[in-house]
Parts: sequence; C-alpha cells; structure tokens
Amino acid sequence: MTEQCAGAVMETVPLVMRLIRAEMRSHRSPDLSVPQFRALLYVSRRAGASLSDVAEHLGLTLPSTSRLVNRLVERNLLVRASAPDDRRRMILGITSDGQTVLDAAAGATRARLMERLATLSPEECETVIAAMHLLQRVCALDTAIEPQER
Repeated sequence: MTEQCAGAVMETVPLVMRLIRAEMRSHRSPDLSVPQFRALLYVSRRAGASLSDVAEHLGLTLPSTSRLVNRLVERNLLVRASAPDDRRRMILGITSDGQTVLDAAAGATRARLMERLATLSPEECETVIAAMHLLQRVCALDTAIEPQER
C-alpha cells in the first residue's frame, strides 16, 4: 500500500506544483522577470537568505544573481543588510512593496485553484484537506527538506 501511496504522490504533486507555478508566474507584475519573481518568493520564505542562497536556488552565477538582486533593491522590492554575526556577509529581506507583489500573485493563484476545486463535493474537499495535512506531517519529518515555492 505504501508503494501505491508513494506513486500517487509522485504523480500528483508535480501536476499541482506545475499549476501553482504557472498561475503565480502568470499573475506576476509584467515588469518583473521570472527569475526576479522566483528570487522574491525565495527571500519571502527564507528571511535572512544570502546572495549565495538565492544564486543556488535560481541556478545562476553570483554575478548574475547580484545584478538581479540589485534591480530588486533599486525597485524597493528587496533590502540588503549586513548579517549580525558577520558584517562581511549580506542578508536579504523582502520589503512591504515586494510582499504586496507576491500577495497579489498568490491571491490570484488561490482564486484559480478555488475555481478548479469547486468541481469537488464537500466530502472530496475534506478528503483533499486531510491528505494535505498528512503530507505536511510526513514531509516535515525530514528537516533536511525545506519547503519550496507553493
């Protein structure tokens, strides 16, 4: 039974994530590139992330990521500060403007998911909710796995 369960999760989760990512990206500000949007998402979920953390997440070089972050800082979507424990290391944070951009995309994405889920009966919705809670519990057991873009 656990093999079937693992198979169902491996088949379904990528479909759900593809839908969520496509919706989030389609509702991003038109003057924001996809890598910039992904950087905002990453920093919003990992307060105090470093430039290296963002570069690794995006799969970009440090110089490319530095230019990308500079543009986000210039637009007041991200802020840079020295790490309290090491002044040479810079940490990133999201500004209220940056969070507003993400909140708008997330709200539109949630509305689109609600449209899709509206085809389910109340009982089926309860089943999905219960399944998501179970997955959260099981996946949270491995602290080496950090939550990704939702």
